Amino acid sequence: MLLYLTKHSRPEISNAVRELAKVMDGANHAHMKMLERAIKYVISTKNKCLVLKPTNEKIWIITGKCDSDYAGDKDQRLSISGFVVYANNTLISWKSKSQRNTTLSSTEAEYVALSEICKEIYFIKMLIESMGQTVQLPIKVFIDNVGAMFLANNSTTGQRTKHIDVRYHYSRELILSGIIILEFVHTLENESDIYTKNVGNELFLKHIKGYVEDLPAE
Repeated sequence: MLLYLTKHSRPEISNAVRELAKVMDGANHAHMKMLERAIKYVISTKNKCLVLKPTNEKIWIITGKCDSDYAGDKDQRLSISGFVVYANNTLISWKSKSQRNTTLSSTEAEYVALSEICKEIYFIKMLIESMGQTVQLPIKVFIDNVGAMFLANNSTTGQRTKHIDVRYHYSRELILSGIIILEFVHTLENESDIYTKNVGNELFLKHIKGYVEDLPAE
């Protein structure tokens, strides 16, 4: 049931549900307490939901923000990727997912997360254009790691980056073709932060403000 909510109307619980989904075949008492806490949050905020309020634009303006939590998986030491994608200021896509391979630095983890959001954005772009609509280019992707931005904007490799799998260099191709442009965003202004780790209540509420709201009173 939590997975259903995560997919359709409660994106803010994505990280918690991802953590719970990892132990579905071997949950212990501590995991049950985590599950009960997540359920309690959902029930106590049952009037909240994803609100779609796109701005009235002549063309589609897509933006995205991505983040990663370096070695956030305490069991396998995998990093966690998270991203949010907006169309005309409305959240339309989000993800919280463990990365496939172990990364050796926070820059590499952020770079992998960047490749994930670039694939999603390119799919959304093609989908919108297939309906005869126009997408504004370049599409802005915000990231809070300067090293990952440099790695994406430069084709050179060094001792610390030469091992990175070529499939993660997909973002470079989109940048060179003018489809994607990277911009820096401070972590406190990066809504994708809550899709990679647990944060404090104040920051959590700040990041979900604008797309998770209370249902209007009947």
